[in-house]
Amino acid sequence: MMEGISWADLDANEQRAIAVLGAGLSIELCDAVALVTLRRLGLIVGSHLTAAAHELRRRIVLEELSRRDCKLESYE
Repeated sequence: MMEGISWADLDANEQRAIAVLGAGLSIELCDAVALVTLRRLGLIVGSHLTAAAHELRRRIVLEELSRRDCKLESYE
């Protein structure tokens, strides 16, 4: 993965593809151009997210929860 890639660097189709694949849904639901870009960036291999993509997805989810003032402890 290229260092310094942030969620905001990805377009909506690329973000959606990461969300779809991260949720374990079919790669068929993803935009073909977005998949090519994500492969080039090293965020997916075959039809699976790489560790870097999982970390990017995890970070954005945690940031969103933090922004909404959710307490993660209440979900444990």
